[in-house]
Amino acid sequence: MVVDVLVIGAGPAGLALAAALCEAGLYVAGVTPADPALPWLNTYGIWEDELPTPTLAAMLRRRWTDCVAYADGEEHRLERVYGLLDNSRLQAHLLEACERSAMRWHRQMARTVEHSAAYSSVTLSDGSVVQTRLVVDASGHTPVFVQRPPAVGIAYQAAYGVVGTFTQPPVRDGRLVLMDYRSDHLTETERRSEPPTFLYAMDFGNGRCFVEETSLAHAPAVPFDLLKARLHRRLAYHGCAVAEIEHEEYCLFPMNMPVPYLDQPVLGYGGAASMVHPASGYQVGAALRNAPTVAQAIAEALATSDPSPAQIARVGWNALWPAERLRKHRLYL
Repeated sequence: MVVDVLVIGAGPAGLALAAALCEAGLYVAGVTPADPALPWLNTYGIWEDELPTPTLAAMLRRRWTDCVAYADGEEHRLERVYGLLDNSRLQAHLLEACERSAMRWHRQMARTVEHSAAYSSVTLSDGSVVQTRLVVDASGHTPVFVQRPPAVGIAYQAAYGVVGTFTQPPVRDGRLVLMDYRSDHLTETERRSEPPTFLYAMDFGNGRCFVEETSLAHAPAVPFDLLKARLHRRLAYHGCAVAEIEHEEYCLFPMNMPVPYLDQPVLGYGGAASMVHPASGYQVGAALRNAPTVAQAIAEALATSDPSPAQIARVGWNALWPAERLRKHRLYL
C-alpha cells in the first residue's frame, strides 16, 4: 500500500507536521529509530503571541510577564509574555492527533530513497520498503535525504544549563532573563579576546530555577567546558552556587545553514529545512505555526491529477519558503 506522506523524524518539528497532515485527512506513516513518545529533554521557550492557536497556547507550562535583558550595563524591559512549553503535554497532544488517524510508526532508520513518476520508495534499515507519494525529512540539522548547497563558515549556538536549586536565588522571583550580557565576572583580557556569552534564566518558583550560559552564534562552536565554567563563575560573582542539580542541559545546533535546494523531490521540515531563525536560534514556534499551512498545501497537491513526488514536494517547499520568507532569511543571515 502506498501512503500519502512518510515523515522521517519524531522531534517537535516532525510531530508538528505529522499531526497537521493527519488532521488534513491524509494517510501518514512515520520513521524513527526510537519510540516517538520518548521524552524531549531540551527546554523550549517561546513568546506566547507566537503560538498560533489557543490550544497551543495552553501547552505552556509557565508564563512570565516580568521579562528583561541586560546589555551595555543597562536593564531593558521586554513588554511581552514569555512562556515555557510543557514538552510532555505538547508531545502527547501531537501524538494523539496522529493516533486518531491510525498513523503507523516504523521503528527503523531510513537508508535510501528512490523516486518514480508515481511514488517514492524508502528502504529502511531492516530491508523493508515503504512506498509513499511524498517523503518529508524532519530528521534534524544533518538530514537523511534533504540536500543543501555547500555550507561555509557555519556558526553554532551552544549552551550549558542547569535546572535545580541554589544557595541564593540566581534570578528574581517571577522573572525571565532572556539575555544577560553583563560580564563583570570575567577579566578584561577575557572580555576582549574570548567570545561573548550571556545568561538565560527562568525562575520556576519554590526555589527552583533554570540558568543557562549561552553563546548566541560563533564559529567554531564555543566548547561546553568554557560555557560551564563561565556559568559557575557568573553565579559565584553574585554570591550564588548550585545546591542541587535536577537536570543538566547541553545544547548545540547550527544557526546559519543554507536553505535547501527547493527543487528536490524530498520535502524538508524543521532543522532539515534550515528553519532555525539565524539571528536568534528559535525554531519550535515556526514549526508549530507553519505546519497547518504546509500540510494543507500538500493535501491540495495530492488531490490534483497524478502528481509526481517532485511536484508535490515543490508545492510543499513553496508553502514553507515563499519569496517573502526567503528575503527575510537572507536579511537575518
